[in-house]
Amino acid sequence: MIDWLVLTASLPTSPSGLRVRIWRALKVIGCASLREGVYILPAAAPSAADFRAIEQAIQAGGAEAHMLELQARDAAQEKSFRALFDRQAQYADFAQSLKSARRLVKTSGEPALHKRLRQLGEQLQAIRAADYFPGKPGAAAAAGLEMLRAEVEARLSPGEPGPGRGSVERLEKASFQGKTWATRRRPWVDRLATAWLILRFVDASPRFVWLADARKCPKSALGFDFDGARFTHTGGLVSFEVVAHAFGLDEDAALARLGELVHYIDVGGIPVDEAAGVEAVIRGLQARHDDDDALLAASCAVFDALHAALGLAA
Repeated sequence: MIDWLVLTASLPTSPSGLRVRIWRALKVIGCASLREGVYILPAAAPSAADFRAIEQAIQAGGAEAHMLELQARDAAQEKSFRALFDRQAQYADFAQSLKSARRLVKTSGEPALHKRLRQLGEQLQAIRAADYFPGKPGAAAAAGLEMLRAEVEARLSPGEPGPGRGSVERLEKASFQGKTWATRRRPWVDRLATAWLILRFVDASPRFVWLADARKCPKSALGFDFDGARFTHTGGLVSFEVVAHAFGLDEDAALARLGELVHYIDVGGIPVDEAAGVEAVIRGLQARHDDDDALLAASCAVFDALHAALGLAA
């Protein structure tokens, strides 16, 4: 059996400010209610510290609150406690959201589809953050979202690489100078960020080729971000992360955080606060620049600024 935190609170009905504020806070952290004024949360939950802070907030507001740490008296009570955290209803709602979104894949435009994917990712992340006893429903929901993402990418980016297996080889930058680097034309975030990474940190004088058909990549070129390329999705990493790891650049904390941002925008995963803003900016740059060299040049200023900002926050 596990340890549980139980909060008892006597909140005034008038004025209602403290009561409403505490109720909202309790809802956010995903605790359950045993009865009016008695709330429970697994002691090991990531939000346990927030739960304890709520106790202090109630006391600071002049009301009575007590936090207890205990175990269930027997297996039956343990089961009843865990049942309070059953998230199947939330996962069922998420499944309906996926179903509705799937109907839009063939008819909606690219910005709307990416926005919907981002919203679904945030919805699933919120459910899983409060799913303290994860099981098959959570795994099925994540798999469903990835299937939808693959359907969207298959329509919008027919050449999007699949996840490759294996490990990333460590390389020396000295052997990769003055090279021709090739990727698919009309680059999106992963390709643009990878090109920026190559330009700023790998090859001092690169030449970029934008391919209408990745299958016709010149043999002399170093391909990235397409199936069969020298640098592409590998072992759960997107192309930016693969290049960063190959050349030891992921030891830079700001570049590592930028990799998390690129990863989330490109294939989903753990939400990143800056993602929506960066995605909107890159969409705007794509709309302004028909030439891919000009698009990369404009995008470099964005990634330069992001790298600097993430460095300050590291």
